[in-house]
Amino acid sequence: MRLSPRHPRYASLRRRAGLAEASRSGLVVPEGLIAHGRGEAFDYLLGERTSPSARRAERLAADWIRAARRPVVSVNGNVAALAAAGIARLARARPGLGVEVNLFHRSPARVRAVARALRRAGVEPVLGQRPTARIPNLPSDRALVDRRGIYAADVCLIPLEDGDRTEALRAMGKRVVSVDLNPLSRTSQHADLPIVDEVARALTHLAHDVRRSRVPLGSGRLAPADPAVFLAAALRTIGGNLRRAAGRARTRPAPRRGRSSRRRARGRSGRSRRTP
Repeated sequence: MRLSPRHPRYASLRRRAGLAEASRSGLVVPEGLIAHGRGEAFDYLLGERTSPSARRAERLAADWIRAARRPVVSVNGNVAALAAAGIARLARARPGLGVEVNLFHRSPARVRAVARALRRAGVEPVLGQRPTARIPNLPSDRALVDRRGIYAADVCLIPLEDGDRTEALRAMGKRVVSVDLNPLSRTSQHADLPIVDEVARALTHLAHDVRRSRVPLGSGRLAPADPAVFLAAALRTIGGNLRRAAGRARTRPAPRRGRSSRRRARGRSGRSRRTP
């Protein structure tokens, strides 16, 4: 399919086309396409831009990633398809950042596909291809992790992940930074630091902010964060956008009807008067 850069939905259509191709190659599962559509709906409500509150969350997350002693970013199929380059930029910005494959719908072929996408973007090494540990009390394949990566991490960045694993990681004593466009998702609700933003935008900002952060590398000193503040701000952004959209709809003039429409309306009116 040929996409024109002048199309008003060009960026969105490119992402969709890329995900569809990734689905055909096995990198993304069909369930991942559904998840993306749900997230994109929330991006509409957020105005398809990074909100001021999301930028504040990203700057704080960058400080956490820099201060962490063992920071790790978890990558699933959708993240690899949408933002492998962003993961690579973040890994270059933060020396020692672990990058680990972690999949709910796990198969050897999908693990290889995600690792291959990351390597093509410049990420090396890629952890999680041969799990060596399990996250306790997590029944899905998301529990399969690398002992050198997620299992040992103190700060986990989990873009487009699930609430069960967020809770399990926090139960292990880890600080969890999420990236999810849905502020009502269980992932956002249970993360220590929720970033309500589109994943490619968020990773670009994180790489930039990590480079600019003055927090001592690996100091372990993480500034406090109140996740409820960021979630409430995201909901206010959505509410404000909906109110403005409703206001525009109320003030939009009604379309003018042509002569034929008026004649049909008069005809219907006349027939109704003659009906006994």
